[in-house]
Amino acid sequence: MKYQTQKIAFSYFGVALALFAVQVLIGLLAGWVYVMPNTLSELAPFNIIRMVHTNALIIWLLLGFFGAAYFLIPEEAEREIHSPMLAYLQLIIFVVGTLGAVVTYVFDLFHGHWLLGMQGREFLEQPTWVKIGIVVGALIFLYNITMTVLQGRKTAITNVLLIGLWALALLFLFAFYNPANLSLDKLYWWYVVHLWVEGVWELVMASILAFLMLKLTGVDREIVEKWLYVIIATALFSGLLGTGHHYFWIGAPSYWKWVGSLFSVFEVVPFFAMMSFAFIMVWKGRREHPNQAALLWSLGCTVLAFFGAGVWGFMHTLHGVNYYTHGTQITAAHGHLSFFGAYVCLNLAMIAYAMPILRNREPYNQVLSMASFWLMAGGMAFMTFTLTFAGTVQTHMQRVIGDYYMDVQDALGVFYWMRFGSGVAVLLGVLMYLYAVLLPRREIISHDASVAAE
Repeated sequence: MKYQTQKIAFSYFGVALALFAVQVLIGLLAGWVYVMPNTLSELAPFNIIRMVHTNALIIWLLLGFFGAAYFLIPEEAEREIHSPMLAYLQLIIFVVGTLGAVVTYVFDLFHGHWLLGMQGREFLEQPTWVKIGIVVGALIFLYNITMTVLQGRKTAITNVLLIGLWALALLFLFAFYNPANLSLDKLYWWYVVHLWVEGVWELVMASILAFLMLKLTGVDREIVEKWLYVIIATALFSGLLGTGHHYFWIGAPSYWKWVGSLFSVFEVVPFFAMMSFAFIMVWKGRREHPNQAALLWSLGCTVLAFFGAGVWGFMHTLHGVNYYTHGTQITAAHGHLSFFGAYVCLNLAMIAYAMPILRNREPYNQVLSMASFWLMAGGMAFMTFTLTFAGTVQTHMQRVIGDYYMDVQDALGVFYWMRFGSGVAVLLGVLMYLYAVLLPRREIISHDASVAAE
């Protein structure tokens, strides 16, 4: 570890991993409710379970991004973080806000209160006071890392990361605007949800991935930066107007059908570019890095992101297809694989790389970490195929034939059981990963890539 303030990342990664475990556990519970609908129906209704599952996902991914920034920016800027105290204050704000939101969701203590009660907007259900806390925490973070970069070396990686993180924070301000008109609400709601995951988060992903490739492959910085600029250009070009594929059925002007369809097709390009970038960097690499687990997670991230966000997104993004598939289990298949591939794997790759350095030891438990990748990736891939088949059956029965919704759901029971089984596999993979990165090593990977039992 070159800089002492990189230790800040350890606290962020620790909290992020804890929330990751909670998110997967709650997701497994949600999968169980699909097959046993009356489970905890009085204590924790399904809408609350799903709310905690999705919100935990968003918060732990953000904490992972923040931790990654606190780890890589000192190395890129060649100086310590501007204010470690502010960094820890920011973490406390996010932890308090997360706990406050969960208590509000589960107990609904302040139902309907504009400041204290939960909101009715999917993914943005946080009470207003929590949203204010998120903005304060984000401003502290942006001030801290921006001052660090301005006072140090500027690189393409830090520039792109800063653009992505600043845009992330600014777009979240639309979460405070909640118009009474539902169509208008959805128009601006997608400014947060879509422009995060299919816009500025891609900039964050590309910059972190570029840092990992720089460290893991030994390729010249100039080559990495050229690829980085191409990737972010295609991401912004396709992602901004690609928002239109969410406007098909909310009463927006009809031209959005064509704008949304056309630019959504191009959204495959940045993910294909990131996958090509990662594999070409490894091919061009001049050295065998001792941390092969981090390399596997990095490569797996790009492949799963391409298929989840790119291929599965393209499958039903054209308005002629989306007319039938919108809101079916095909959407759930796309959402699960794209989030897991693009952002979950990215954070896990960064943590797998950084943890040995933060704990001042050689890469450890790599075999277990790599096994956890294959188990999680395999479970998520099976879940995606299961939901895709379920969505195809649902589309035909519900949207073409016109069967009743609950009759269709009864017919999909076998797919929901398989989805639950794949969720169990993912949970086992998570537990293996947590053991691999947090507990004492069981093997040492030396710098010549040989393995010796300790």
